[in-house]
Amino acid sequence: MHSCEFQLVRNAFGRLVLTTASGERFDGVTAVRAFPVSAPGQGLSLVHPDGHELVWVEQLDALPAAQRGLIEDELAAREFVPEILRLKSVSTFSTPSTWTVQTDRGDTQFVLKGEEDIRRLGGAALLITGAQGVHFKVRDMRALDGTSRRLLGRFL
Repeated sequence: MHSCEFQLVRNAFGRLVLTTASGERFDGVTAVRAFPVSAPGQGLSLVHPDGHELVWVEQLDALPAAQRGLIEDELAAREFVPEILRLKSVSTFSTPSTWTVQTDRGDTQFVLKGEEDIRRLGGAALLITGAQGVHFKVRDMRALDGTSRRLLGRFL
């Protein structure tokens, strides 16, 4: 089903409701990105509570503003991937080590269990997974300040 062939609203409980062009109604629909880190605006599914895909959206930006807004709100509630803006300190240059970082959501600390928890994405982007399972992204490690690049370089 193409993205222009459905309607999307929130019900009284705040859950997404999808109505197809033929009038079929699906309560409790979930938005799932195909590539949440490397291409967050491309490839998105609206999924039935039983896990079946109901709608494939090729480009989030191609949707009407109202549909796009509902989907973005839903995704923001489900996804939590703070962006590291600066590395303040690391407890040790061996792992596990405790990292103190400044993110777009505030300052925090997390434990890096091993170098394998730093994954390179396209370009100079990284995805770092803390010991508690929280993912942190570095959009462009070349854009970090010198101290942050030096600290990060010890683990790459």
